[in-house]
Amino acid sequence: MNILKSLAAALALTFAAACAQPASAALKPGDPAPDFSAPGWLAGEAFQFSLADALRGGPVVVYFFPAANTPGCNLEASLFSQNIDAFRGKGATVIGVTAGNIDQLRAFSNDTATCAGKFPVAADEGAAIAADYDAVTGSGDMSSRTSYVIAQDGTIAAVHSDMNPARHVQAMLDGLDP
Repeated sequence: MNILKSLAAALALTFAAACAQPASAALKPGDPAPDFSAPGWLAGEAFQFSLADALRGGPVVVYFFPAANTPGCNLEASLFSQNIDAFRGKGATVIGVTAGNIDQLRAFSNDTATCAGKFPVAADEGAAIAADYDAVTGSGDMSSRTSYVIAQDGTIAAVHSDMNPARHVQAMLDGLDP
């Protein structure tokens, strides 16, 4: 009986791990980026984010993250915040998008430990935007940790999908180089 319990526990763990992994990003460089608009916050102030409007100013880095105010997502937001001048130096706008803890995004956008008011975050109710970008977890109801550089012409220039939050900033900075 203990063997059956151990086998069941191992199968449950394997299934849970599979669901927690991001789907591999199906959008590739050169593909058109799905247009979207979403409620967003910058430094605690609400606004409507529009990808089409943001692209008028140059390339846009859209990074999907699982949920506001979780350790990995806080680290990732902090790293983007610390490097925002490097993104601006390359003419890029950064926006974080999540389906998780969207009720906390106003505070998250202004928290000195996360975005520090330096870039906006947007709510993705039901992970619909993430689904368009193939940036959902195995369960389909949360954003995976997937980042895109979208060129000013609206095409995908670079993509990075990795649950390690520390790798996205450099991958997106590299993706902005011609």
